[in-house]
Amino acid sequence: MWRYRERLSSTEKIRRSLYEVLRDALEVKLMKISLIDSFYKHVQSGVEYRFPDKSELKPKSKRMEQESELFNTFIVLFCEGSLPSELKNHIRFFPENRVIKKNLENVAAFRIQKKFHLNLRHFDQPAFLDFTESLLDVDYALLIQQDPTVRKKNRYALTHFHVKIDWPIADAAEDLARWLRYIQAGLYENGDRTGHILQNKLFEYYGTHHSVGGRRTAALIAAQLLRKTDFLGTVYVSSSENRSMTKYSERGVSRFFLIRLTRKEIQALAKKEGMEPGTFTATYLYTADSHYVGISEAVYDYTVYSRPPEDGKLRKLRPAYNWLKLADEFLHPRADSPNARPINYSWVYASE
Repeated sequence: MWRYRERLSSTEKIRRSLYEVLRDALEVKLMKISLIDSFYKHVQSGVEYRFPDKSELKPKSKRMEQESELFNTFIVLFCEGSLPSELKNHIRFFPENRVIKKNLENVAAFRIQKKFHLNLRHFDQPAFLDFTESLLDVDYALLIQQDPTVRKKNRYALTHFHVKIDWPIADAAEDLARWLRYIQAGLYENGDRTGHILQNKLFEYYGTHHSVGGRRTAALIAAQLLRKTDFLGTVYVSSSENRSMTKYSERGVSRFFLIRLTRKEIQALAKKEGMEPGTFTATYLYTADSHYVGISEAVYDYTVYSRPPEDGKLRKLRPAYNWLKLADEFLHPRADSPNARPINYSWVYASE
């Protein structure tokens, strides 16, 4: 389990700071690719963009839309440290899917750049984020981690592509349920029905419904696996099925999604923030025809039923009680407005 900052050595604190700075940069890039670029692909193709409904952002929602090829999808794993070899059976990173020229030449969906060099995969290279974007179309997941092959400390790299996540749902649910003290040993020790409910609760813990598709299932399984390490791990998953990007990190679950704002709503928000409507629009919103859209983030928190009990004792499962609750909402500034802060904007539970 990862350690709090005050429990780190001076060297580890430097690594933690670097990791968080790089993660912020990666997050901004992935938000744009997942949401804004997908939105404009729909606009350019003359296809209606399906904005998420408020009900979809509420815990336990099981509403899903039909997938669209115009929505950019991906899974990205970003680890503070280097993944231990014992996880290779479940997060499959091997020599054959390392990010090297020989392996990339075998990928039909990826065209090797004429100026390709191995340093492109390192996060400290100016072209790193663009290089990462070019590999997002390759199926399965990308793995960014502290590069174990370089002598320089605290250097992060995109080390592997086409990373499969292979861990049974039952094993992941058992691992979580044991940590939360609902079971002591096996998933089915209290009967088949309880074991089945705990598997469904695994999905609820990660902010989704147990009927979701393979990509989101793989992402939450990866997030549960990364809990086995002693460093931070973040998983980003962009899903066409729910038109959003979900983030799993040490802080819990967040979902990033597009919202459409009317002129009246823009004027009210601008006034609240002490800005002119035109300045607000240029800072926070993207436009297409008569549309004004922005990136919103819903932040979720765990309830007492999805946190380990303080006394450490076994407890009874109560399926009716929620494991997740909406804690906060933000409207993010545009990627080209680095000096602007996210603003509070409660939308999910707001009346129409």
